[in-house]
Amino acid sequence: MRFSLVLLAMLMPAPVSAEERAITIAVVTQERDPVQPVSPLDREVKDQGLAGARLGTADNATTGRFIRQRFTLVDRVIPKDGNPAETIRVLAAEGIRFVVADLDAPALRAAASSEQARGMLFINVQTPDDALRNEACRANVLHTIPSRTMLADALAQYLMAKRWRRWFLVTGSQPGDKLLADAYRRAAKRFGAEIVAEKEWTFKPGHARTDTGHVTLQSEIPALTQVVDHDVLVVADEANEFGDFLPGRTARPRPVAGTQGLVTTAWSPVSEQWGATQLQARFEKLAGRRMGVVDYAAWAAVRSIGEAAIRSRSDDPFAIMSYLRSPDFVLAGFKGQGQSFRPWDGQMRQPILIAGPRLLVSVSPQAGYLHRGSELDTLGIDREESRCKF
Repeated sequence: MRFSLVLLAMLMPAPVSAEERAITIAVVTQERDPVQPVSPLDREVKDQGLAGARLGTADNATTGRFIRQRFTLVDRVIPKDGNPAETIRVLAAEGIRFVVADLDAPALRAAASSEQARGMLFINVQTPDDALRNEACRANVLHTIPSRTMLADALAQYLMAKRWRRWFLVTGSQPGDKLLADAYRRAAKRFGAEIVAEKEWTFKPGHARTDTGHVTLQSEIPALTQVVDHDVLVVADEANEFGDFLPGRTARPRPVAGTQGLVTTAWSPVSEQWGATQLQARFEKLAGRRMGVVDYAAWAAVRSIGEAAIRSRSDDPFAIMSYLRSPDFVLAGFKGQGQSFRPWDGQMRQPILIAGPRLLVSVSPQAGYLHRGSELDTLGIDREESRCKF
């Protein structure tokens, strides 16, 4: 009889508070100058990130209502010349403690380092800046968007699996392009590839839109890419200014990979394995478009907060942050492996998709790359390399 009572007690649900816990999450963005797309097929997305956060909030509500946790989403837009710290001050005054930060690196630093930010949790969903995971890291900032180093390592593993060891690196002129090129150089050294040639793209992208633009590109690109033999052209063009011009126009018939061509990414509309089709369909129904990388990062950020709040049965940002950094937290991210946050720098460890324009090609980490902890930690900065000091 005693055994039966113990078993019954184990099977009974844990008591919940009669008082409903309300958790409000703010999506914070900043006004940006409009960017002219390379392709006429591209359309301006006005709810980038926000739509993913909305889907994450709906997912949280499905589970949260059973334990009387209510999730609410608000969005705030910082003016182009506005002060991120002022926006955070207003959010703090409203009692909001959770921020999904769709901000560039300088704005995120300003927001997360402000005085009012000390009791808040920020999750970065936009910037891949490695410094934010290293010397500029903060204890109140997590990252669901992959770092440049993670993306470069994912590509290097795949190229080495294909035995494409000789790389020709073409880099854009933007600061982010330079940093990504540094990540590619590091990855090449780390995984045994060789960068046999490097060039910087200097052609003005607007020239391609003239009536004879394709003719000019057809002569400019072969001249630019006439270098020593190589297995693959690796492109660093985060601003998406020129990389799409390269496939089909290079001097040698070689694959293009990196930011264009065969891309490394946290998410792609072509992903359909591990239940991804279901996530894609729900997003399209909500947003009327396909899910992008920032949408996925924002969805993962909101879901992470929700999962930690539900598991810890708390609405306290410090309790939720502690749970997110613990070994107990795992997010089902529709990419085949559970995703969690690295305790040494706050980066979400996750598989990286290798995607073509229409189909998924592969997923890194590749087979054979082992790690004493998680194979996902073969992508990006490992604990011993980290310069992050909380």
